[in-house]
Amino acid sequence: MRDNRRVMRSGWSRVLVVAAVVGAGFALRATVFAPAPIEVKVFVVAAGRVEETVTNSRAGTVKARRRAKLAPETGGHVVLLPHRRGAQVRRGDVLLKIDDALQQAQLGLARDEARAGAAQRDQACLVAERAARERGRTRELAAQGIVSTDLVDGVESQARTAEAACRAAEAVAARHASAVALAEAQLAQTVLRAPFDGLVAETLVEVGEWTSPSPAALPIPPVLDLIDTRSIYVSAPMDEVDSARIQAGQPARVTVDSHRGQQFAARVGVVAPYVTDRLEQNRTIEIELELDDAEVARSLLPGTSADVEVILIAREGALHVPTSALLEGGKVLVLEDGILVERALEVGLRNWDRTEVRSGLRAGEAVVTSLDRPEVKAGARARAAP
Repeated sequence: MRDNRRVMRSGWSRVLVVAAVVGAGFALRATVFAPAPIEVKVFVVAAGRVEETVTNSRAGTVKARRRAKLAPETGGHVVLLPHRRGAQVRRGDVLLKIDDALQQAQLGLARDEARAGAAQRDQACLVAERAARERGRTRELAAQGIVSTDLVDGVESQARTAEAACRAAEAVAARHASAVALAEAQLAQTVLRAPFDGLVAETLVEVGEWTSPSPAALPIPPVLDLIDTRSIYVSAPMDEVDSARIQAGQPARVTVDSHRGQQFAARVGVVAPYVTDRLEQNRTIEIELELDDAEVARSLLPGTSADVEVILIAREGALHVPTSALLEGGKVLVLEDGILVERALEVGLRNWDRTEVRSGLRAGEAVVTSLDRPEVKAGARARAAP
């Protein structure tokens, strides 16, 4: 009996020793041999502005509403080109002048003929005035019976003939005046003037070169490109699915490649009344945006690529997290007491940057944003990166 008790005590001792060893192993694994906490980046949940936005489906473009491709109305050798690319000009400034020797000669000839015609008119009309006076005197004498009827008829005929000659001379003089006006118009065509204040974007001709108008029904090849920098706007294609939500007057943000890191406040000005269908591209609707800062708009070069973000709805004082922190199913990883815990959220407004949190988080909680490593998962030990 005593031997059995000794055996039982020996067995319990071995069990206790094994349990102690196992417990010590778990303790060592949880302390000395435990893997170091992974370092994660976190975002502290706070209240702020959250927006729902839509962005352009393809690159937008900076454009100018007033942009003129100019060419002279007549052909000839260029003798003056006072403004080069990049020059600021005012409306009416001379941009180009063609050799006008022929037009000047034609104008001089027209003026000489006009002076001659005016002299002939004056002469004919003086004769008509004298004939009219003679007719009056003859009528008085006829009334007194001093002159014959045949003489009266002859004087009447001469007066009417003189009046007709005067009218004909006046018509010739008017035709000569029209010829002068035509010659002046042709002379004016040798000078190309700025139709509005603007910036010379390009000159495609040089002094001494020949420029000529195109054949009938074809546009004249431009020799100058003039841009009104006060008419700069941004045109952007938006996906057709957003067409019902975009309206004129909505605020927006614009970024351009030439001003990296900057955003410019803008407003939707025009929404196209139709959807564009282009081969191998999504159906889009074009919108036009006016920048709030006119000085910034004038500094943008037409043709520059632009990205647009139209603000549909904005809410102030809303809890939010970075959109990049969201996992599938609207979940996030929260760092709680050194452990990553998965949390389901009810979300509201969202864009590519921020997402509104309606429930599931409290202000001050730390949400993991560095989700690009497989070890960052629920249950992992972690610490916030400094």
